[in-house]
Amino acid sequence: MEPHIPPAKRGGNKRTVNVREVVDGLMYVLSTGCQWRAIPKDLPARSTIYDYFDLWSWDGTLDRIHDALYMRCREAASREANPTAAIIDSQSAKSAEKGGPASIRPATMRARKSRARSGTSSSIRKAY
Repeated sequence: MEPHIPPAKRGGNKRTVNVREVVDGLMYVLSTGCQWRAIPKDLPARSTIYDYFDLWSWDGTLDRIHDALYMRCREAASREANPTAAIIDSQSAKSAEKGGPASIRPATMRARKSRARSGTSSSIRKAY
């Protein structure tokens, strides 16, 4: 993973955090699903780990690491690095015909309150 992690920015202070420990912290959060505040104390501060997570998500570092690890795992399983086929079952095809998640969105969203005044609020107004 080291070749995919960008070097420290030029200028300013030198990087004082061990990037390996930051990656360990990210892997801990991703593998356990714990909350950021539950990161063990032997790892860097949660704000440091989250800042790197945010930066690496934004600049594409996490995507590059994921792709490299994905290809390496496929090669270790004696498969081609990039899959050559995809399987779509009948449920996937049916939902795609209907529009997928966008078609169920109105049913799952909470109703919005109207901004118009109701009949009760107009009857409460003061008479001058």
